[in-house]
Amino acid sequence: MRLPFACRLSATAAVLVVSLVLASMASAREESALVEHGSIGVIATHNSPRVKITPAPIGCVTMEGGFWKRWMDANRTLGIPALYRQLEDHGVVENFRVVGGRSKGDLKGPVFRDSDLYKWMEGAATALESSDDPQLRELLESVIDDVASAQQPDGYLNTFFVGELSGQRFRNLPVEHELYCAGHMFQAAIAHYRATGSRKFLDVAIRFADYLTSAFGPGKIEQPDGHPEVEMALVELYRITGKRDYLDLAGFFLKQQALGRAGQISGHAVRFAYLMAGVADWYAETGDRDAWKALQDLWEDTASGRVYITGGLGARYAGEAIGERYELPNEWAYSETCAAIANAMWNLRMLGLTGDARYADMMERALYNNVLAGVSLDTTHWFYVNPLACFREHQRQPWFGCTCCPTNMVRTMAAIPGYIYGRSKEGIWVHLYDASRLNWTLDGGTAVVLRQQTRYPWDGRVNLTVDPAEAANFSLFLRVPAWCQAYSAKVNGQSFEGKVRGGYLEIRRRWQPGDRVALEMRMPVQLMESDPRVRCNLGSVAVQRGPLVFCAESVDNPAVNLRDLELKGRPAIKAEFRGDLLEGVVTLRAKGRDVSPDAPRGPLYRPLKSFESQWRDVDVTLIPYYAWANRGVSHMVVWMPYAR
Repeated sequence: MRLPFACRLSATAAVLVVSLVLASMASAREESALVEHGSIGVIATHNSPRVKITPAPIGCVTMEGGFWKRWMDANRTLGIPALYRQLEDHGVVENFRVVGGRSKGDLKGPVFRDSDLYKWMEGAATALESSDDPQLRELLESVIDDVASAQQPDGYLNTFFVGELSGQRFRNLPVEHELYCAGHMFQAAIAHYRATGSRKFLDVAIRFADYLTSAFGPGKIEQPDGHPEVEMALVELYRITGKRDYLDLAGFFLKQQALGRAGQISGHAVRFAYLMAGVADWYAETGDRDAWKALQDLWEDTASGRVYITGGLGARYAGEAIGERYELPNEWAYSETCAAIANAMWNLRMLGLTGDARYADMMERALYNNVLAGVSLDTTHWFYVNPLACFREHQRQPWFGCTCCPTNMVRTMAAIPGYIYGRSKEGIWVHLYDASRLNWTLDGGTAVVLRQQTRYPWDGRVNLTVDPAEAANFSLFLRVPAWCQAYSAKVNGQSFEGKVRGGYLEIRRRWQPGDRVALEMRMPVQLMESDPRVRCNLGSVAVQRGPLVFCAESVDNPAVNLRDLELKGRPAIKAEFRGDLLEGVVTLRAKGRDVSPDAPRGPLYRPLKSFESQWRDVDVTLIPYYAWANRGVSHMVVWMPYAR
């Protein structure tokens, strides 16, 4: 009997019903030895029965001086150490030492504080997959010792519900985040295992997960999880260990979510997207058809009416919530950094399940715009919320009382190599373009090295060298992004005319060592408009070039009143790369007009007539949205009225 699958997220909590028949629908995989640590990607879907494309292990990808390498290096050498100092200064690490008897003092911080350290640990471990850093490795091992010392004899691990509060475990799951913290701990432990092959932290996570399986289930604790996160972590722990109890518990938590109407979304943006990632992970193992239908319906609802052009989610400050369809304010957008990260995570999973480039396009939109805007160029200061227009003081901060976004950022930045490539039975997939080298194997075991040379996202030329260990038949799938209206491809200098299916150009042939592929994607400046039902954007345009959304910032336009700025489409907007600006960016030069500061103040409301005399022509400079607010307090705008 199939139960109805539905989703509704209230303003206070994310809720979902998943149709599941745990015994009959769960994967038949038996508990076995741990998966080999060097063989797994950011999600370990290589044995997942419903997954089409498996992400490449981070250790198989070498970044070679392109766009993301600078960010990753700064994250490892500056961002991760800076954030660790903040975690120490605010007592987050010390809490574990106190609970573990290694130190004495008062416990500090909010109820979800443990999750902040766990995300930092995941980021540190993931960074080690790309670049072995002895100092960082030593620090991480020390922190693992601190965390392990706080584990209770029964396996429970949380620094808040100890001592006098130990009797309050799991009493108020919707707001007290115990399972949310547990999920982040499991993910950090898996990342450490991926990076090192050591069970040291993983065994701590397994003990806690075993405790949860004994505490939750039919006839035990049956409260819903208030902040989804543990679901995808439990599925991942199942993938690593083969222990079915973890998969069953993930399904149980999903089942506990309250009923609502299928295909309708409201409520907390991060909870919603984490929940969708968890459902996608669970579907990958179980194949529940109603779960899949809900994933598709909710994705369509999100993509067609609830996501910002920057890939952000969350229109409202109240409840950090997704709003109604087409409710996408700009100046008061919430668009939390964590929500954009969760959006990318959800779409990575949907991409793996389908091979449909729509999900890669959404993932790219989030990563290159909203996610990157969440961190300063030196990776030591962060945004929590990301407006698309700003006329007040809004600067990145080194710390927040709720510091979920900075810690989420360091783990996401370290994981970027795991988003670039994938593998299926047919061959190798290139989802994102960046200067990098993939050293992996085909599904049949043949070793292959694939190298990308490109300046993406600054231009659309990508040169690839394919080096199989021996001649081999397989397909190379190259994504043709949704923004790309014209492209050409060559193989060994000869034009290649192939079909684009699902947004990917498939080049299938018998590959020889040293074969070369050239992909050229035209990257013009594009004026974007939104659905007219997005009322705040009516008559306005945003400017996009390649995957990047651009904005006008007052630093570059000191004489322009950005509140009144209208953009002109003629003459054509000109693009120029500036290596001396903002660590190297393309800037756009456009024409516009604003209200002259000398314009007389007439009546506020008056009969309709022409006000042409109040306008003046201005030159406008645009920069990538992610780079704004790196030069002091400034104003900024993405959507501008279009002077046709």
